[in-house]
Amino acid sequence: MNFDSVLIIGFGGPTAPDEIRPFLQNVVRGRNVPPERLEEVAHHYEAIGGRSPYNELTFRQSEALRQRLGALGHPLPVYVGMRNWHPFLADTIARMNRDGARQAVGLILAPHRSPTSWERYQLDVQRAREASGSVGPEVEYLPPWHTHPLFIEAMADRMEAAAGCRRGAWPAGTPLLFTAHSIPVGMAETCRYHAEIEETGAAIAAALGVERWSVAYQSASGDGRVPWLAPDVNEVIRRLGSEGVRELVVAPIGFLCDHVEVLYDIDIGFQQFARDHGMRLWRAESLNESPKLIAALADVARSRLALHAGSR
Repeated sequence: MNFDSVLIIGFGGPTAPDEIRPFLQNVVRGRNVPPERLEEVAHHYEAIGGRSPYNELTFRQSEALRQRLGALGHPLPVYVGMRNWHPFLADTIARMNRDGARQAVGLILAPHRSPTSWERYQLDVQRAREASGSVGPEVEYLPPWHTHPLFIEAMADRMEAAAGCRRGAWPAGTPLLFTAHSIPVGMAETCRYHAEIEETGAAIAAALGVERWSVAYQSASGDGRVPWLAPDVNEVIRRLGSEGVRELVVAPIGFLCDHVEVLYDIDIGFQQFARDHGMRLWRAESLNESPKLIAALADVARSRLALHAGSR
């Protein structure tokens, strides 16, 4: 297979106040989400400035990846398509067709795999291809990279900077908390999502030389009768507070760049909850354009490119 392009597939986000509610309608289309819940989330976006930086940051990541791949001898165009907002995947696939792209490396912006963070994205790409007459591009996705050494190092660096602590000399009274998006328990039983998150957390903790760490989940939604992956972040904060912890370093390892679940849920909601329980919460900066993240993605993509180049 002779790859001629890279396709980055993201969630998408509103870029202006008047886009918030139309965006949320796209997110929940086909799901029975009460209007009051949508309004609650809309107010979260308003609280962080009436927009999400997700799209802007994703395009910065795509440009950094393009430059990195070019420096490694793979001068390929890098396209961005979103599930829930502009540029929609269907529009991006149509553009790739016009540009003559026929074989693409697919990069889904989620380090851990579940049906919602992996299969649904692939299905959306397939539907976008069908809408363009199924003439291309064919997309081959990257292998798992949730424990790639550069990804782990990037997260470890962010946690050191947030806490002002250094690996090998981490205070015993400052545990780590790794967060990711929750999914229904029934779904989690069909995939390695929980295991991959635990593996990422364990690798970062080992890199920092920290023995006390936990994984917690956020953003559970939908039918309240359906059990979701636990524990919830607030549940862990409450438990650690009761155990006498007064400083906690939180890293949203399930998210690659700033968006509402980081800027509101963690920086406002969890921060206040931690203060209410006598605790100071340090949040590791999102990876965003971290050179080590870009290098990790480029390395995994290059391995895929080299594998097929060697098989021709």
